[in-house]
Amino acid sequence: MTRTADNLAVRVIPCLDVADGRVVKGVNFLNLRDAGDPVELAKNYAAQGADEITFLDVTATSDNRDTTYDLVTRTAEQVFIPLTVGGGVRSVENVTKLLASGADKVGVNSAAIARPDLIDEIANKFGAQVLVCSLDIRRSEATESGFEVTTHGGRKGTGLDALEWCREACNRGAGELLVNSMDADGTKRGFDLELISLVREIATVPVIASGGAGELDHFAPAVDAGADAVLAASVFHYGELTIAQVKASLAASGAVVRGV
Repeated sequence: MTRTADNLAVRVIPCLDVADGRVVKGVNFLNLRDAGDPVELAKNYAAQGADEITFLDVTATSDNRDTTYDLVTRTAEQVFIPLTVGGGVRSVENVTKLLASGADKVGVNSAAIARPDLIDEIANKFGAQVLVCSLDIRRSEATESGFEVTTHGGRKGTGLDALEWCREACNRGAGELLVNSMDADGTKRGFDLELISLVREIATVPVIASGGAGELDHFAPAVDAGADAVLAASVFHYGELTIAQVKASLAASGAVVRGV
């Protein structure tokens, strides 16, 4: 996909990984530690100039429950930029309830892999612009591309080739792909540029790069590799970087960003 005038600006998106009503962060989705109150963090990021907020209930699927709708509502009441919510989304009914609670988009992952028709159902009912297909991807010699999709917050391998799944998700109606590198997640060593580049080659929708951001110099290469948006968590939660710093760094690299 080539950027047009309508989608030229690179988005900077803080991600709130939530468990038990609190924002948490770990390394490779393990050893989670508390990072604050999701509503207050979301308000702060919106004030800093975040383009969107992504809210992922990281234990909803593994706990076999729905996303916490009340928390979505309280966040939406305080934040007036697009809010994407994922975790535990298994049905059109879940999406209906999330949108009614204040979400602008929904993220699907494990449930869509278990039943791919879910992507079609959501896209057909609400439109592709509502649907973000979230992919937790790890390197694996078991697939042709060398990348495998995982489920349940990276806890379970699927044997499914990540690039083939990206292609299928686009064909079925996903509006965006949130590509999270499980190998890079929380390491702060930089995004998986090879993965971003490979996904960009086959994706027909915007690609959000996730996993590995640790310093300002990590963001521009992700955009150069093909990301339409960059997502980060711990560097924002613990005050190591601000939204404004990331946007200024991207602008200095030649990227078009909002508010700079």
